[in-house]
Amino acid sequence: MEAKKTSKKDHPPQIRSVAKALMILDLLAASQREMSLAELAREMELPKSTLHGLLSTLRDYGYIEQSAFDGRYRLGIRLFEIGNAVANNWDVRRVAAPYIQHLVEELEETVHLVILDKGEVLYIDKRESRQSLRIVSQVGMRLPAHCTGVGKVLLAYLHPSEVKRIIALKGLPRYTRNTITDPRRLEAELEKIRSQGYAIDNEEIMDGLRCVAAPLREHNGKVCAAISVSGPAARMDGERLQLAIDRITRTAAEISAGLGYRPVVESDASGA
Repeated sequence: MEAKKTSKKDHPPQIRSVAKALMILDLLAASQREMSLAELAREMELPKSTLHGLLSTLRDYGYIEQSAFDGRYRLGIRLFEIGNAVANNWDVRRVAAPYIQHLVEELEETVHLVILDKGEVLYIDKRESRQSLRIVSQVGMRLPAHCTGVGKVLLAYLHPSEVKRIIALKGLPRYTRNTITDPRRLEAELEKIRSQGYAIDNEEIMDGLRCVAAPLREHNGKVCAAISVSGPAARMDGERLQLAIDRITRTAAEISAGLGYRPVVESDASGA
């Protein structure tokens, strides 16, 4: 597992020791478990002696921790502290927080805030009502874009060439009988989302789960994130589904206004 090589014309050369240290953190994060020196050395194709020095430095600075029982390594508390600092500086998360809490209290369902990162949806906030369906999601989790309400919203406002690139990279795997796996059907779905201003995940990633999502816009009008409300399909139906649509689109507009977005109001051609 070699450090990624970059073109000298486009980027400055990488510092290999830094790149390898970051690869260790990525590997521990992806594994979601403790790993031994031997496992890390095998995955990274590095000598144990080289890896040991990197691990010791990361441990001394708190970026990883080592078990006193078996010597295995895991991510350290310093990363949690840095993650919180980053999260607190994300305007969208800060601005959205009170609106999300109000939405949870009003609808008594789970509310998510996500961004699109590397062709996937990345959950940056989640608020759960006591009455809501327990959903297997958490802050920091990544899910596919094509079969989630928030993901479809974020795809809908990308350039078509970028959508095609993501499909080519990630594919359109099936999760339930309702998952959209045909690129042409997905294209039609994204057009519908742009037209109506919201998306519905109709049991497309999890049987029995229905979500309604809407886009959040920055001051320049660019869609920067998405917000959703999720609940059992049996409960998110009929009048309650329409209520969720009304509330999520209204809340998205309020958060966007808090981010500085002002929709362009077209003037009456008659001059009235």
